[in-house]
Amino acid sequence: MTTKLTRRLSLALAASAALVASAPAFAADWKPSKPVEMVIMAGQGGGADRLARLFQSIIQKENLASMPILPVNKGGGSGAEALRYLKDKEGDNHVIMATLNSLYTTPLRTDIGVDIAEFTPIARMALDTFVLWVNADSDIYTLEDYVAAVKASGGQWKMGGTGTGQEDSLVTSMLETEFGLEITYVPFKGGGDVAKNLVGGHIDSTVNNPSEQLGFFTAGKSRPIATFTPTRLAAFPDTPTMTELGHELVYDMQRSFVAPAGMAPEAVAYYTEMFEKLNASQEWQVYTSEKSLAPDFLTGDALGEYFLVEREKHAALLEMSEQGS
Repeated sequence: MTTKLTRRLSLALAASAALVASAPAFAADWKPSKPVEMVIMAGQGGGADRLARLFQSIIQKENLASMPILPVNKGGGSGAEALRYLKDKEGDNHVIMATLNSLYTTPLRTDIGVDIAEFTPIARMALDTFVLWVNADSDIYTLEDYVAAVKASGGQWKMGGTGTGQEDSLVTSMLETEFGLEITYVPFKGGGDVAKNLVGGHIDSTVNNPSEQLGFFTAGKSRPIATFTPTRLAAFPDTPTMTELGHELVYDMQRSFVAPAGMAPEAVAYYTEMFEKLNASQEWQVYTSEKSLAPDFLTGDALGEYFLVEREKHAALLEMSEQGS
């Protein structure tokens, strides 16, 4: 009896060992079995949308995925629509989401039942930058000119941005606090709309990302006044940073991907490898250089920790913004 039991246990242990040994092979062989949704937590035409569709294009051209990647915009409620959608997709191996800083700010501002710590971190591709812009037809050429013009407007100055409580409004609050300004914030659906309204004369300034405003700048229709970056941007060598002008105003926006909670480890490994290869592609390297993005690839637990640190920072920024208003 004892001999038979011992033999059965030995066979069971051997079978378990065989499964463990073969697990990495199964993980390495995992591939999507249907098209993958790339949810974009912003509207069409802005920086997040442009980047997500660029990523999709590179993935397709470089054959980095075995199934099509399908971009889907869900920008309602400053990204709340996308966040709830991803939460409801728990355990789904065929959904990933392109994020921006509203990943933190929207759940902090709105009770949507989402805790971003539950999402699965995939990859941070870059940190995007912010620039203070005015219409090229204006008489504003320096930061001093800008501050004087805003104060002279008597609270009528219009700053365009992409939703209340989102990145642009936080940067606007930073300006108001630093310079004692009163600015009317005008929200739009996306950064592309913001850029168009600046050159159309419907708003007075923006803090667009370079990629959103670059076409109008090249056409001579918009003018950069200062950047919210630690050092000058290569694409705008004559534009000073806020810091060198004596104002410690630095802010950036992460361009990352997350997945639903409960995604299978082998699927996480698949998407992580996909973005690793995308990060190394020549097209992506050229794009980051031309559009003034800082490539900063990060994955796994380190990315998850980064999200939580940034959530705390944005909680403080939101509190400052609310106190200012």
